[in-house]
Amino acid sequence: MARPIIAEIHLDALRSNLETLRGRTAAKMWAVVKANAYGHRLAEMAAAFSKTDGYAMLDLEEAILLRENGWQGPLLLLEGFFYADELPLLDKYRLTTCVHSDWQIEALAQAKLNAPLNIYLKANSGMNRLGFAPERVNAVWHRLRELVNVAEITLMSHFARAENPDGVTQAVQTMERAWEGLSGPRSMANSAATLWHPQTHHDWVRTGVVLYGVSPSGRWQDIADSGLRPAMTLRSELIAIQHLKAGDSVGYGGRYSASGPQRIGIVACGYADGYPRVAPDGTPVLVNGVRTGTVGMISMDMMAVDLTPCPQAQIGAPVELWGQNLPVDDVASAAGTVGYELVCALAPRVTSVTV
Repeated sequence: MARPIIAEIHLDALRSNLETLRGRTAAKMWAVVKANAYGHRLAEMAAAFSKTDGYAMLDLEEAILLRENGWQGPLLLLEGFFYADELPLLDKYRLTTCVHSDWQIEALAQAKLNAPLNIYLKANSGMNRLGFAPERVNAVWHRLRELVNVAEITLMSHFARAENPDGVTQAVQTMERAWEGLSGPRSMANSAATLWHPQTHHDWVRTGVVLYGVSPSGRWQDIADSGLRPAMTLRSELIAIQHLKAGDSVGYGGRYSASGPQRIGIVACGYADGYPRVAPDGTPVLVNGVRTGTVGMISMDMMAVDLTPCPQAQIGAPVELWGQNLPVDDVASAAGTVGYELVCALAPRVTSVTV
């Protein structure tokens, strides 16, 4: 028998989110499905996002899966190829690749391809992860333009602080100078910029975590009125109930101690399922639809919750760890992280169902 913990993936929410975001931009849209579609299971996402203009991902295997499942539109490798010997596969499956390093340019120059590849030329606008320095972009663009293996070049960059009201100004100015005189489509906007900085949309936006109803700022209230809906509900059940007296402790290390008589429930969910082990006492959870909080250290397979607000709850009562009634951003905030991390960390052992 399977444990009662289940991740429900709401396909209607995913489709609705895509349409909501389309209503915010005239640009074409990359649906970002990296990290197994942010933990939402890539195979199911292909159907939900079938009206996107293209899919963007990290792993070559993810791109091949989508192509072999019938997707004929654009596929973008956000970090490009990692080894030169991957280029024949990019050629075979007609993938668009990010180029951010000199060695990738030389690999393209030496590759024997059946047809040229579309390129996203990545510039470093100040985040200092990937990309060519702004002062080099012009020369790199012209070098790529000389290669027979390069077709269309899209100018690309990324934002580090787009969730802030003034978080794109400097990066936009940097890129305007770097791209001056260069032709081709442009792509800058990530999820936050798509929502809050329309001046950055250009030709292609790259919508990631917002497609799944998770806030790019880490604060649910920032998207609560946007029409976006959480696409994952992680739910379980109470599998035991304990009655505490004053001084009784809960869980490993006895971090939580009851101040008086207290009824607690044990939930089939733990850090091996992807729930944050660092979640403090009081991290929100819904039992029978009533908001309460965790007590004690999160174990590998179980966690304890306070049943004081829901005295009628019994073994088998439904528990929502996060989802359509409890935003994952609220849980993540309590645990000192962001919703991105929690949905991406959903463990393979958790049964996933589409609804």
